[in-house]
Amino acid sequence: MICITGDIHGDMSRFKNKKIRRLRKNDLLIVCGDFGFIWDNSKKEQSIIKKIGRKRYYTLFVEGCHENYNTLKKFPETEFCGGKANVISGRLMHLVRGNVYNFQGHSFFAFGGGQTKEIDIRRESKTWYEDELPSPEEIKCGIQSLKEHNNKVDYIITHEPPSSVKEFLKFEVNQLSHLHTFLEAVKNEVEFKMWYFGKTHMNKLIPPKYQCIFDDVSVIPDTSVKNTKTGKINGR
Repeated sequence: MICITGDIHGDMSRFKNKKIRRLRKNDLLIVCGDFGFIWDNSKKEQSIIKKIGRKRYYTLFVEGCHENYNTLKKFPETEFCGGKANVISGRLMHLVRGNVYNFQGHSFFAFGGGQTKEIDIRRESKTWYEDELPSPEEIKCGIQSLKEHNNKVDYIITHEPPSSVKEFLKFEVNQLSHLHTFLEAVKNEVEFKMWYFGKTHMNKLIPPKYQCIFDDVSVIPDTSVKNTKTGKINGR
């Protein structure tokens, strides 16, 4: 089983959700940005990160607007389910922008990052990072990964929505960037079943296949084939 939720912002109580608590060994929880647990590398923070990493299921996240990008990029990178991921601790991992993953028989395109309206204020307080917006190389990686999958995936995981969806929601329409332009191109050129994003802090289905998700949890069933001898799931 795969659970998908929105911005956690470092709130451990979110893991008490009934759907999340039903996750079993090697199931997945995917967070659509603003994970919020990686900031100052303090002893308390390290303890929390280790606790999350020891859970029986995987906790995976893409970046949002509120992450310490300087710290995030220091974690080791590894091959993971067909793509690349940063290992934070144990089963806690960061999904690298532009990669396509195979999770339990489903294909996922992940592309984190965000545009914030508080850039000037946060630049002064040193909590804003240029890496919040994607580099040309990251966008090229995303284009290439999708091309290798014939521009077809099951699910898309981002923090920001495409520009047209953001305008439809009338949400920070004056805060559009090249990230939204890229996501709009993905929207128009890639075939997918559902697109999940967390930026708007609301739980709202935009028919037919866009889901703003915040503190709600969407569940995707496991459709992979289990190996009867090892018990392992294909793609792991």
